[in-house]
Amino acid sequence: MKLINSFGPNPRMVRMFMLEKNITLPVVNIDILAGENRQSAYTQKNPTSQTPSLELDDGRVIAETVVICEYLEELHPTPALIGTTSVERAEARMALRRMELNACEYMYNGFRFGPGLELFKDRVRCLPDAVEGLNAKGADGLKLADSLLKGQTFLCGNRLTIGDLVLYCCIDFCASAGFKVAPDLTHLHAWLERINSRPSASASLSPNWSEVGLRG
Repeated sequence: MKLINSFGPNPRMVRMFMLEKNITLPVVNIDILAGENRQSAYTQKNPTSQTPSLELDDGRVIAETVVICEYLEELHPTPALIGTTSVERAEARMALRRMELNACEYMYNGFRFGPGLELFKDRVRCLPDAVEGLNAKGADGLKLADSLLKGQTFLCGNRLTIGDLVLYCCIDFCASAGFKVAPDLTHLHAWLERINSRPSASASLSPNWSEVGLRG
């Protein structure tokens, strides 16, 4: 089994997940900035051309970051980043979906159609006129995150879960592209400091992130 890896916030999230769980896998790196993920050698493995992917020993390929993490957690259940009981898993998935649907997708599309337009305009359908609204919706999602973090260490109380990693990698990446996190979101800023202090936060960054100028 090997991880097909690249620069970017989603591959970083899987790397961070693996670091938190002390999972080590062989890694094959591809250059998404040069469009290597759009070439047939990769799209035959993952037709959506997105990264990362997990290639199993029998040649089957698992894609989508959360699905990869779910699979790895089944193989390596401790420390649990989704949950050890049905209730814990439900809480983690609820927090994750709230962050994905209310914050992350808006923020990522605000990047793709705005600061990242030159990179994405010939790769996906872009809506540059929607950037302002997308960023506003993303900011609304962060307000929700701030309210959920009130009185809590993480999104699921004292448990670090996959939703924390997804949200953190999104905010850290988009902030490096110019997205502003409102200063009055004090619970969210305190949470960001807590996640930033974890060894996995710095260790999961791509080696070339400073050259690219984005935290992916």
